Amino acid sequence: MTTQRQGTIARELGINRQLTKGGESAEIARRIDFIKQVLRDSGCKALVLGISGGVDSLTAGRLCQLAVEQLRDDDYDARFIAVRLPYKTQADERDAQASLDFIRPDLITTSNIAACVDGLMASIAIDGLQPSAELVDFAKGNVKARARMLAQYAIANFSNGLVVGTDHSAEALMGFFTKFGDGACDLAPLSGLTKTQVRLLADGLGAPDYLVRKAPTADLEDLAPGKLDEAAYGCTYEEIDAYLMGETVSPQARQIIEGAYLKTAHKRALPRAPVTDNPTVTGMS
Repeated sequence: MTTQRQGTIARELGINRQLTKGGESAEIARRIDFIKQVLRDSGCKALVLGISGGVDSLTAGRLCQLAVEQLRDDDYDARFIAVRLPYKTQADERDAQASLDFIRPDLITTSNIAACVDGLMASIAIDGLQPSAELVDFAKGNVKARARMLAQYAIANFSNGLVVGTDHSAEALMGFFTKFGDGACDLAPLSGLTKTQVRLLADGLGAPDYLVRKAPTADLEDLAPGKLDEAAYGCTYEEIDAYLMGETVSPQARQIIEGAYLKTAHKRALPRAPVTDNPTVTGMS
């Protein structure tokens, strides 16, 4: 059975349950137009995105490249900068390079984040705290994600650009992103899509099938390199997408999904701040 909560969460995440095979061309065009409009409205001249080798950055990257090419056809100077952000040596570097070959970005640059991450982790010592090796590894994974975003924003500063995010609704539902890390960006062109729909758009863009179907991994943990997203979730993307699309899922999957959504609500919200009962600015009439 499905529940009212499923519908509420799907609406909050902007899910389009009508987007299925056959509708990808129109959706691709709509999202390219969105990217173009955001860049024009900002007055900026570049889009900056880290390319990891996964289907999310592959899809977002190609959308960005097509958007800037269309803008240039309309006499608006714009370019797409693809950024490689490995920590030391990336195990699936070949997939990242294949993604770049498909995207065909205007500019490619690489910033290895190892020195930044290792330097920061080595500098942290707090009297009275002795975190476990697992907790240190978890914190370091978040530092990696935030270091990548630092690099992208620096490049955006250099290029009068905007940083593009790759978050989609399956990850948003599970809170599977680092707060102020890969969750930080100026525009999120994959927002509102399930993982299945991201792959649908990637297929529509003509991406290589082995990259579209590649098992997703954040690959942030040194103690569990290449750990699959689904292993971290405890359920599959098929179950997460089915939940978002209003389909019946097992009680176990429902419990995992709804528990993750509640636990990670703070990641999807603006920072909390004190408020007054009276919205009128104090001392003004």
